[in-house]
Amino acid sequence: MSRILCKWIVLSAVLLAPAASFAQVACTRDGLQAATNLYVDAQTKGDPSGMPLATGLGYIENMQVVDIKTGVIQKPLKIDFHRTLIDPTTCQTFTEVIVTDKTHPYVLGTRLRVNHDKIVEIESMVTQEGDWLFNADNYYKWSPNEDWGAIPAAQRDSRDTLVAAANAYLDAFLEKKLDLVPWGEPCNRTEGGLRTGKGAPDDSCTVGVPAGVNIVARRFIVDESTGAVVAFCTFGVGGIPDSHLFRVEKGKLRFVHTLTHVPAGYRVRVGGNPPPNAAPGTAPSTAPGTAPSTAPSNPAPDKKE
Repeated sequence: MSRILCKWIVLSAVLLAPAASFAQVACTRDGLQAATNLYVDAQTKGDPSGMPLATGLGYIENMQVVDIKTGVIQKPLKIDFHRTLIDPTTCQTFTEVIVTDKTHPYVLGTRLRVNHDKIVEIESMVTQEGDWLFNADNYYKWSPNEDWGAIPAAQRDSRDTLVAAANAYLDAFLEKKLDLVPWGEPCNRTEGGLRTGKGAPDDSCTVGVPAGVNIVARRFIVDESTGAVVAFCTFGVGGIPDSHLFRVEKGKLRFVHTLTHVPAGYRVRVGGNPPPNAAPGTAPSTAPGTAPSTAPSNPAPDKKE
């Protein structure tokens, strides 16, 4: 057999190899980044067939198991911006996705879990019109301009420090112990698109933290290299699905992003008042203390601003 023929056979084998060769996906930083890249490509196309999905994949939206064939991942979305946390310790990633398409805007927060060379879980916070303070245009206005870049290795906080900062913030909603939260300054909080700060050096994230709200079922994805930690959680036991994403620098909170899905049958009030920074005359999302007759038997507590 000639040398040229041998080379042709080898080249043909490479070109004809199955496209779904996913050896790059692994529980390493590079491998998890590869998984995220495949996810973003899949969401852009509305086609997850290019992802190395495990048999028995768990596909979850807003904390409910969903058939992947009917999930938002099947919808091609024009992604305006995305950022990713990578957590090799737990083999997970978190990707914030912003879609400002006027026909159907979204802000997604998607968690992937990898086992060896397969994606075994896809979980998304899917927020859209009707969810808590939703405004994809505003989210896009703020999020890409924030500094979530890599932190020099010598200045990085430990995993424990990042999780502790997130827990202290979430605990404050129940106990109102604001002095235990490692507030940074400036600090800006974006909830669904509403921003607490005004771009001033003294911007604070302490605005509108209520009391008596138990944030439970917390699960964390941590990226020490960017000082970032996200908590998947609920407002109240079995309550409102939520994610809180934090940027921490030198142990202090700098940015907080909140995605909250409001399930059918819930009404979320704003403490009877307009949200902070709302335009004059803005009405609260519902009348204080009201709930529809179809509300669940264990409704989530009011999520106040």
